[in-house]
Amino acid sequence: MSDIIRRDPRAEWIIRNRLHPLHEQYANQDEGGEVRGPSGLLRKFPHKVGFIGPNGIKRIDRLKGNSSAPKGKRSGATQEVQLPLHTVVNPDYFVMVVPDMVGGRLTGHDKDILGLAHKLIAEQGGNGAVVAVCFGEVKEEHFDTAGVDRLLHIEGEAFEGYAPEARMQALAKVDELYSVKHWLFPDSIHGGADLASRLSARLGERPATQAWLVNGEQTVSRGASASLDITRQTPKILMLLEECAEAIDETRHEATPLTLEDFSVAAATIQDQGLMEVDPNAIPMAEAEFILSAGNGIHNWDQFHEAAKVLGATEGASRVAVDDGFMPRARQVGATGTWVTARVYVAVGISGAIQHMQGIGQVDKVVAINTDAGCDMVKRAALSVIGDSEEILAELMKLVAEHKKTSLAGQAEENSNAA
Repeated sequence: MSDIIRRDPRAEWIIRNRLHPLHEQYANQDEGGEVRGPSGLLRKFPHKVGFIGPNGIKRIDRLKGNSSAPKGKRSGATQEVQLPLHTVVNPDYFVMVVPDMVGGRLTGHDKDILGLAHKLIAEQGGNGAVVAVCFGEVKEEHFDTAGVDRLLHIEGEAFEGYAPEARMQALAKVDELYSVKHWLFPDSIHGGADLASRLSARLGERPATQAWLVNGEQTVSRGASASLDITRQTPKILMLLEECAEAIDETRHEATPLTLEDFSVAAATIQDQGLMEVDPNAIPMAEAEFILSAGNGIHNWDQFHEAAKVLGATEGASRVAVDDGFMPRARQVGATGTWVTARVYVAVGISGAIQHMQGIGQVDKVVAINTDAGCDMVKRAALSVIGDSEEILAELMKLVAEHKKTSLAGQAEENSNAA
């Protein structure tokens, strides 16, 4: 019998393809986590082990740590890890973070600032706690893993919508009641910069704007249209850019609720008249928050345009759709088109070429509608719908119409009761 080691290309392909029905069976044949490489040498199989973070925590175990995962489960599922709990008892001071909370949830920008708040406490020492101050409707369910030690949710009709005066008065009251070392705001168009400026004027503080490199002693801010850096002593109020620090990802926090005593709010001089209707396609692609993007999987283009109109989404497209003449070049998303930073990006019939994936790298949530469950866009997506795009879009428009009808009926009933 020959001693020559022979490779099994089929087995190697199954081991590499985590979606193959026999992947688990072949991957678990070698308990040592080794596979024979092309040269005949034994190599470590990377999917047999987890990723060890800086704190020694196993973050991802693609085979759930053993060879006896339940049948029918994908071996690439993320392992549930119980993060260590960070507690702060009787804090000596607070670092207040006022997140944008766009859509009622923490944005990536907000999470970066929460990470910076903990960095400041670690550098300055003492028993400090990070407080998230939120207004209006809050849908966020993961304040604990974002780094929030205390949560102050200020509610009331006076703080709903665009109410910078009432919110500034509430923050001034918080500054009066608590020992606040720093106020941190996102320097953004969503209200953080405006509110920080108002609070600074009220407290008589000189804030740092466009700050991107901050420690306990010095702050570096962008100036002159980002052409130079300005260094100054770290002030009490900071308006921070994105990626000013790393977000918290390896600890849980208490997120203990705080309350604010009732106080009177002066009559507002600014009245919120509601949102203005704007044509979504008039919004520049790079600034759009909700994009419905079409690819080669779209066959009914009239339906696609109607769906974008019903959803109130800005239209986008892959390079294939643009090259085929179905969409204008200005609508192309990707490295060879426009880099987008939408909060929600719905990719319909887009497989996910590398240039397109680069263009949506800063998107918060991706929703993929595709017939190919193994394409790169589905792997990138937070939510995937596998099926025919025409049928799914038709059902989606139907659901939106029903939702609008229910909302109008509820509003009419509320108005009649008020009358």
